[in-house]
Amino acid sequence: MKAKHLISIQDLDRSEIIEIFTTTQELKARRQRGEVFVPLAGKTLAMIFQKSSTRTRVSFEAGMLQLGGHALFLSASDLQLNRGETIADTARTLSRYVDGIMIRTFKHQDVIDLAAYGSIPVINGLTDLLHPCQILADIYTIIEHKRRQPADPQLEDVRVTFVGDGNNVCNSLAVGCSKLGMHFTVCPPQGYDPDATVWGWAEANCRQSGGTLRIERDPAKAVAGADVIYTDVWTSMDQETERAERLKVFRPYQVNADLLRHAKPDVLVMHCLPAHRGEEITDEVVDGPHSIVFDEAENRLHVQKAVLFLLLGRS
Repeated sequence: MKAKHLISIQDLDRSEIIEIFTTTQELKARRQRGEVFVPLAGKTLAMIFQKSSTRTRVSFEAGMLQLGGHALFLSASDLQLNRGETIADTARTLSRYVDGIMIRTFKHQDVIDLAAYGSIPVINGLTDLLHPCQILADIYTIIEHKRRQPADPQLEDVRVTFVGDGNNVCNSLAVGCSKLGMHFTVCPPQGYDPDATVWGWAEANCRQSGGTLRIERDPAKAVAGADVIYTDVWTSMDQETERAERLKVFRPYQVNADLLRHAKPDVLVMHCLPAHRGEEITDEVVDGPHSIVFDEAENRLHVQKAVLFLLLGRS
């Protein structure tokens, strides 16, 4: 992989994305066979969490351990950032101690600054703008369920519809789908569209890949012909004051059994978790036969191990 960091899928070309997927396939197969493979022995990953997490923390920490390395969990209270130390000074200091940094935070600029001022690989574990690790795992999961080969996935016939808030997950999904020539539809209420700059990236990608993008306000029309329906919570962290209003606005955008009837009979349903069951998705769907929610959760581990191996192992 040519990229030194994983800040956005937009920074990767198709060959780098494919390299992540083929490495994922190999590492997942090794784990399923019970093989011990420790290419990151002696390596340490600093994990900065300014936003709490289940899947991001456990998958990165377990992934480093399985690859023979060590992970340091650093909450906001464990660092001096909350007491005025700059991102630049933090990056310079951690670069002297560890081999890589994963950060899950609010401001996307913080990730960019860590990479700019540090001398070690930086991985975006989530920002308010993007969630690249999640989407790489999601697309890899689609490849598995569509029985495509990671080295040549041929996803140009796959239609993905995201129903709900045009948030960080939706932003990265637009970028990931457009990079690989997929057909992506987002279905948000008026005023909750994806980020305009990110949407511009995706439009440019489609001109190269042959993929398509559209915004559709009607959920039934949006999922017509969909191979994959994706949703996420209506109220993200730091939006709690908007919760009551969002529940009213997004109610018609629930992914439920009625909505699935408008999609293909073999449609796959995805959710990045945690789910607010009964809000954006029903129990019947998330636990039903169309759901691949927990497969994508598992693949966070395997894809992130591939990213760690490619970024930290090459030295």
